[in-house]
Amino acid sequence: MYKELLEKGYLEKKIDPALDLFEEIAHLKKTKNAVILAHYYQDADIQDIADYIGDSLGLAQQAQKSTADVILFAGVHFMAETAKILNPSKTVLIPDLKAGCSLADSCPPIPFEAFKKQHPDHIVITYINCTAEIKALSDIICTSSNAVQIVESLPKDQKIIFAPDKNLGAYINKKTGRNMVLWDGACQVHEIFSLEKIVKLKATHPNAQLIAHPECEAAILEKADYIGSTTALLNYSKKSDCNEFIVATETGILHQMQKASPKKTFIPAPPNNNCACNDCPHMKLNTLEKIYIALKYGEPELKMDEKLIEAAKKPILKMLELSAKFGL
Repeated sequence: MYKELLEKGYLEKKIDPALDLFEEIAHLKKTKNAVILAHYYQDADIQDIADYIGDSLGLAQQAQKSTADVILFAGVHFMAETAKILNPSKTVLIPDLKAGCSLADSCPPIPFEAFKKQHPDHIVITYINCTAEIKALSDIICTSSNAVQIVESLPKDQKIIFAPDKNLGAYINKKTGRNMVLWDGACQVHEIFSLEKIVKLKATHPNAQLIAHPECEAAILEKADYIGSTTALLNYSKKSDCNEFIVATETGILHQMQKASPKKTFIPAPPNNNCACNDCPHMKLNTLEKIYIALKYGEPELKMDEKLIEAAKKPILKMLELSAKFGL
């Protein structure tokens, strides 16, 4: 009954509008020994109440070392799964069970398993933006922060399947000179940036640098002044002498960029639709109200099969081991 009410939005409507959600969430975190992990793509208010904000690598590292009894993951489903895989005895909450991922959806387990069997002499490196079932079919997990280093750590003659993001895979192939076999998946957020609109935007902002996430299509990356993971883009914007940036990734990161560099200008790269910026509809399903409800009632709780947890944990631990080795 609770989940039905939550999905229909009834519980959100019953929250007293006079309630100070920031204060209530802080109180619930303290009384329940809970920690909030939030991705950079969350709304600004959620980022501001989080105990840790980061990209997929940083969030996985934080989840691994958390001492909290309850982990609330303000992100999407595969991220909460990763937290549960690394903390099977802890309670992992996700504010909205419908917060999925278009990239993860683009790689269903049954077709991918068949694809893997077509390349029996290949190892599988899988981008963390995938389901636990896909992780269980993988040899090593990677993120955009460590993908190049992980691929380069393997022998040059090692044959590799890379999934699910074809754009990130193509970028890694170009950077490393490899010829990885790529699964045909993509992120809807990073695939709909308009090259034409970006070129026009650069013409009206001649001093702006285009900085882009490697999940973007090759045509966008070719125009970019800097390419990097979400954290790398943030760090670059802090250190760069440039004072104006066109940012080709999900708009949530602009909050941290603006906080870190208040005198600089950050312009969201336009998509090929009528919107001025590009938001992930899945990430934006999370709200302060849903976080309050999840902490108050302990629902929705993410539960996973123990065998799946064990199978998916091995390639994640391999990634974390390699990341520590690389100093990432």
